[in-house]
Amino acid sequence: MDTLSQLKNELDAEYQTTRKFFEAYPEGKNDYAPHEKSSKMMPLATHIAEIFEWPNAMLKTSELDFAKVNYKPSNLYTKDDLLQKLDENYHSGKAALEQAKEEDLDKIWSLKNNGEELRKWTKYGSIRHGLNQITHHRAQLGVYYRLNDIPLPGSYGPTADNPDF
Repeated sequence: MDTLSQLKNELDAEYQTTRKFFEAYPEGKNDYAPHEKSSKMMPLATHIAEIFEWPNAMLKTSELDFAKVNYKPSNLYTKDDLLQKLDENYHSGKAALEQAKEEDLDKIWSLKNNGEELRKWTKYGSIRHGLNQITHHRAQLGVYYRLNDIPLPGSYGPTADNPDF
């Protein structure tokens, strides 16, 4: 089975859907959150955009140790910033998949905190997890949109706002 082709196709499909969501992103709502424990809208959207780079990071490393990295999320302010970050990260993730070999997907990739292993997957499993994260967080963003009367684009089919998909 050509797993890499399937991952590339899925990453592309998720990118196309996410781009439609970001094109509908409302200016002036960056700090909106439906609950005090919820992420604000722009940090949530930024996180989604950043996930598209994960295949690159996962294929080039064997782990991510939170205690050893100085990660700071991108600070984005406008819809244009968001679309640019999405495009950059998508192209980075897609290029990494283009350069990978099937056997690269069998290697192990781990999430750690100060050396303690929190989770581990094959690189295939870690990339699949990332794709699931895109879907999960984009659905959250869709709830934010609905609560703000922002028409929802279709994801995997029509919505009440987009019945023709």
